Amino acid sequence: MKLFTTSFFLLLNVCVFGQTNIDDNAVDIAHINDSIFITKQCHLYVDSLGTATPANIPDGSWQPWNFQNQRTPIPNRWITKTIFLRFTLTNNSDSVAKVFFLPGNYIRSFNAYTIAAGRQITKLNNLSRSDGFQPFVLNARQQETYVTELRFTRRIHNYLAPQLISDAYLLKYKKILYHENDEGQRPIGFVLSGILLMMIFFTCANYMHSRKKEFLYNCCYSVCMFVLVFITTFIDRRGGVLASLFREYFDFMLLGGGTVFYIAFTRKFLETKTRYPLLNTIFVYEEKFLLLILAMFTYVLFLTDNFLLQDLLENSMKVIVLVVGIVYIVIALSQKNKLMNYLAVGNALLIFFSTISLLLILFPVKDNSIFSSSMVYYEIGVVGELICFLLGLTYKNRIELIEKIKEQESLKLEAEKLSFQTKLAIINAQQAERNRISADMHDDLGAGVTAIRLYSELAKKKVGIGTIPEIDKISSSANDLLNNMNAIIWTMSSSNDTLDNMVAYIRSYALEYFENTGIECYTKVDEDLPNIPVSGEIRRNIYLVVKETLNNILKHARAKEVHISLKKVPDGLSLYIHDNGAGIDMNNLRRFGNGLINMKKRMEESNISFDIENKEGTLITLHYKLEV
Repeated sequence: MKLFTTSFFLLLNVCVFGQTNIDDNAVDIAHINDSIFITKQCHLYVDSLGTATPANIPDGSWQPWNFQNQRTPIPNRWITKTIFLRFTLTNNSDSVAKVFFLPGNYIRSFNAYTIAAGRQITKLNNLSRSDGFQPFVLNARQQETYVTELRFTRRIHNYLAPQLISDAYLLKYKKILYHENDEGQRPIGFVLSGILLMMIFFTCANYMHSRKKEFLYNCCYSVCMFVLVFITTFIDRRGGVLASLFREYFDFMLLGGGTVFYIAFTRKFLETKTRYPLLNTIFVYEEKFLLLILAMFTYVLFLTDNFLLQDLLENSMKVIVLVVGIVYIVIALSQKNKLMNYLAVGNALLIFFSTISLLLILFPVKDNSIFSSSMVYYEIGVVGELICFLLGLTYKNRIELIEKIKEQESLKLEAEKLSFQTKLAIINAQQAERNRISADMHDDLGAGVTAIRLYSELAKKKVGIGTIPEIDKISSSANDLLNNMNAIIWTMSSSNDTLDNMVAYIRSYALEYFENTGIECYTKVDEDLPNIPVSGEIRRNIYLVVKETLNNILKHARAKEVHISLKKVPDGLSLYIHDNGAGIDMNNLRRFGNGLINMKKRMEESNISFDIENKEGTLITLHYKLEV
């Protein structure tokens, strides 16, 4: 009987000790005013073999929490394992109490259980999927033991920092977590996102306008970087399934996909296929490697638990991009091409700031200022790179615009040249026809008229003193006709289209015209006359005006002398015909006298000014303005 009693009390003592141990570690949520870490109250179980189930959770190898602080990263071997945390909560108040449990920000999946008396396991509703906060509710004087099943986001530098936040303090806690402790990182992230968004609009508008693929590729790259920077800034310090999925998968896919678009942009922008075959080959292989890595990364992440291979693929992509970027910078500097240099500077900026970002990840600093944020440096590098790209695109567009204008001007000049050649061909054909007609007139009509005049002269000699008047008229008409025909032939012949020839012809005509008339004719021509062409039409009009003027002098002026002079004046050439006759009465001229009207009209057609005045006789001035 004593043995039984002793055994009973020993068993009772063990049970009481066990119960007391749990009570001592229990967290009284009624006294939580804001938030507390419960690392000391937690027990940890790592399911290394992947054999844990809700039924055998209580039998797991539970160990006390042995992390030095909440900011100690978990071992990489835990990242693909299931982690269980066990802790006890109690409510010593007389009313219902509610707290929120946050194991950490980078949790891939979360399940919570309660362990009741008799080791009964009950699964709770998962309400942490949106933001990572799981609520626990205890009635008055209630105590519960909880087990949480965690799988971490598959990324390095992950943390496990379990804490409880009171219901009343949750909103303020989120505000502090998301906004007040970012040391300016979020504003800078959103500002840089705005800059990237403007770049998207710029490149998209240029693509819609020009349909050039380099703008499309640059726009796609800008979209990837904008989404990466904006969402990273937005979900910073946030939990939940979507935030976890973005951190472990979509941020890498955006980075890799954006890099592929960047390579495509570079190839199209620099026309590497035709201008730089070696560089184009490097870029093509880089694109293929990156696409292969992205496909393998997707497979490893979702279908395997090999985090080492996942991390290797991620680092391999970064190394490939870094090496090719450095190679490109070296090639660009050796080529001394301004377009390549724009991209080289952009690459150098991204590499520089990415290196700083990587160093801050590997060697974190305790300073909480914005200058200690690795993400900020990477975002600055991306924006700097895109700015250089846009400067390069702007420069290329300006060069292409200049080339396009030159091409248009060249086409315009070619069209004008073709038009000029066509007109010249027409003029040459017309002139050739004029030459043919003048030759025919000289050879055929001239010979015929000369024969008529010769025969009329022979007839007059045979008739003798009693000459028939009609024969005299025939001879005179034939002579006039021959002179007029010679003038027409002279105006039609292209060989006479010079100023010197026109002056010589008018001088010869004037001297011959006043021969045996009793009027002395004097001519004077400046020696420094310009050697300019004079078309047949202008020569004919001037000749007819001079002929009409000389005829009027002979018939009406009663002059004794006529002076004809051609002078070079400051703005052109002037032809003066001055007689010393009775002059002209300007008031008694017929208003529409045909002779004067025809003379003025002919000169207007030739862009020659015509002026007549009394000046110790009559002075007629023809003035032609030379183009400077």
